[in-house]
Amino acid sequence: MYKILLSMILSTLFFSGSSNEGVSGGDQDGFPHDVRPGIRVVLVANPTVKNIEIIRFLTGKGIFRVDPGKTRFVGVYHKNQAYDFTKSEAYLREHPDAGFSLYKISGDLPDSLLFGENACTADFRGLFDRSDGILFFGGPDIQPEIYGEENLGSVVTDPGRHSMEISFMFHLLGGSRNPEFRPFLEEKPRYLVTGFCLGMQTMNVATGGTLIQDIPSQVYGKKGPAETLETDRENLHRNYWQETVEDKQIMEINFHTLRFTGHPFFSRQIKAGRRSQPLIYSSHHQSPAKTGTGFEVTALSPDGKIIEGLAHVKYPHVFGAQFHPEVPALYEDRELWKFAPDDEPKSFHRMIGKRSVRFHRKYWRYISACLNN
Repeated sequence: MYKILLSMILSTLFFSGSSNEGVSGGDQDGFPHDVRPGIRVVLVANPTVKNIEIIRFLTGKGIFRVDPGKTRFVGVYHKNQAYDFTKSEAYLREHPDAGFSLYKISGDLPDSLLFGENACTADFRGLFDRSDGILFFGGPDIQPEIYGEENLGSVVTDPGRHSMEISFMFHLLGGSRNPEFRPFLEEKPRYLVTGFCLGMQTMNVATGGTLIQDIPSQVYGKKGPAETLETDRENLHRNYWQETVEDKQIMEINFHTLRFTGHPFFSRQIKAGRRSQPLIYSSHHQSPAKTGTGFEVTALSPDGKIIEGLAHVKYPHVFGAQFHPEVPALYEDRELWKFAPDDEPKSFHRMIGKRSVRFHRKYWRYISACLNN
């Protein structure tokens, strides 16, 4: 109890003491000035320009249903991340109506302190106390040493990002790597935590799970792009044609169907038929192996070998997808692409079809409902 009280006091002092003027009506190292009772705050991990634009598209099109007058987004990042967030600052200065502020975390995060109180705990506590949910986006591979494995095919380009996001996720959900730690969601169990692709992998690792580091080699025994393409297309989780031919219209991703498990998440929460098989946007070569503490599998790949969805057994608004429901091109016709050299070019929107678009809209409708409940 003493530690929790101390953390809350430090958090309060931190927020009230920040005075550096930042972008979009907030402090660069603090919280938006105009947050008041009745305003919902949604945290966005890794607020790159691309991710800010995605949020603006989804909310502007009514896919992510929030009241723009009563919702603020706060982009959270760590000082050691590889991305240059001055680009995000410049973007927000050019778009002051975005309803977005940036929050930089600066505490050191050695691997030995990720799963417990550390130099970032006060920041995590303050952000959690003043928000209603958090979104974790896709990205590069997590360093395997965090989940106790040697590198078997991971390409790690942004360890600073992963250290912060995994530690923050652990503070929110707890896990087997420190079972004595009391997770923040014990205080607000209906808080929204959701992630896409890397975001779901972060959930899994933070709570004690592990990852398949390279699906083609470890699951299917394939080496190299040409050999990987021998796998049935429905079981390819990204496109390897673009590594074997020179064709600028070859897309880097694949569309394959989902196979729902007996878990009720997709049937009850998303309102998807148990036998429906929506096409989803897939762009990854890693996935959960051993599941983290508190998670159950909600969806699998067509052959059942790859975990495509997770949901928490205790916290009703904590769930993740290995696929990408956030991609704007799913919802409207844009550029034309091909999976294979001889395919007819089509937009992503047309490739997945109306039924699968409706599935993705339902997914966002549920995310929106979690924030509003």
